[in-house]
Amino acid sequence: MSKRKHRPKRENLLTSPGTLTYIGPDNELKTKIRKIQYSEKFYKNEAVTSLAECAANPSLEPHITWLDVDGIHETALVGKIGTLYHLHPLILEDIVNTEHKPKLEVYDTGYIFLTLKMLHVDSEEPLEISSEHVSFVTGKDYLISFQEERSDDIFNPVIERLNASVGKTRRNGTDYLVFALMDVIVDNYFLVLEKFGEKLDLVEESIISGSKRESLNDLYALKRELTFVRRAIWPLRDMINQLIREDNSLISKEVVPYYRDLYDHTMQALDTVDSYRELLASLADVHLSTISNRMNAVMKTLTIFSAIFMPLTFIVGVYGMNFENMPELKNPYGYYYTWGVMAIVTVGMILYFKAKKWM
Repeated sequence: MSKRKHRPKRENLLTSPGTLTYIGPDNELKTKIRKIQYSEKFYKNEAVTSLAECAANPSLEPHITWLDVDGIHETALVGKIGTLYHLHPLILEDIVNTEHKPKLEVYDTGYIFLTLKMLHVDSEEPLEISSEHVSFVTGKDYLISFQEERSDDIFNPVIERLNASVGKTRRNGTDYLVFALMDVIVDNYFLVLEKFGEKLDLVEESIISGSKRESLNDLYALKRELTFVRRAIWPLRDMINQLIREDNSLISKEVVPYYRDLYDHTMQALDTVDSYRELLASLADVHLSTISNRMNAVMKTLTIFSAIFMPLTFIVGVYGMNFENMPELKNPYGYYYTWGVMAIVTVGMILYFKAKKWM
C-alpha cells in the first residue's frame, strides 16, 4: 500500500499539451508488440520487430488488425505508433500517464479512445491491490491496445479464443473485440472482489471472537484498498453507458446487447463494492462496540471491588487511629471481632450485588 502513498512525480506539469512524458513506475524492460490479424476465415499472430510491421496489411482480404502494445514506458515508440495511425497527441499523452483516470473519447475522425484500469491482487496477507493502466484506440478495422509491462498478458483468454476460432470474436468487428477485452477486465474485478469477501469474513470472525487485536487496523486497510478499487471501477459505468447511448457508427446494433450485458456486470461489481463498504462500516461499529463492552466489563469489575473495599477501608481506618480511650482496643478478642465484621460486610455486599445481578 505504500506504493500509492508516494505517487510518481508529475514531470509533464507546465509542459506543452500533448508532450509525451511517461508517468508511472520505473521499467527497464523492452516494449513488446504483437500484431494479430484475423477474419472469419483466417488468423495470423506474429511478434512485431520493426515499426513498419505495425501498419495494417492492405494486401490481405478484409480483416481486423489488432496491435497489442505491451509496455508504455518507451514514449518515443508510442509516439511513432500514434503517427502511423494518425492519433491525436492528447491521446498519446493519456496513454503514457498511468495516473490518468478512466475515460472515453469519441473522435470525429473515425476512432474511439478508451482508457481504464485492470486490477491485480499483489498480496493476500495483507490484502493489497494494484492497477494496470490499459488503453484502447479502435477504428473501423483496427484496434490498438496499450498496457503496462507485465509477466502475463491480461488478454491471453481473448487471444486463445481467436486462435481456436471459437465463439463470435472472429465473426465480428472491432466493436466486439473491444467488448471482449473489456469483459476480461470486468470479470477480473469480480476475482479481486472475491478476495475482499474472503478477507472480510476472516476479519468479521476475528472481531466477534476477539482473537485479534489488530482488527481495526485491518478494517482501515481494507477500506483504503476498497476505495482504490471503487475509483477504478466507477468511471467505467458512464463510459459503457455512453457507448450504448451515443449514435456511433463504430458500434453496430448487433453488438450493443453485449455492451448492455457488460454494463450490468459493471453495475453488479459496483453494488458489491458498495455492500462491502457498508459491511466495513458495520464491522467497525461492531469492533468499537466490542471494545467498549470489554472496557465496561473491566470498569464494572473494578467498581465492584472498590465498593467492597470501601467499608473495609473505613473500618480499618477507624481502628487505626490508636486513641487511648477506644474501648475495643483493650478487648482481647477485638482483632477477631473486627475480622468477623469485615467478613460479614464483604459477604453481605457480594450477596447484594448478585441479587441485583451486578455480578
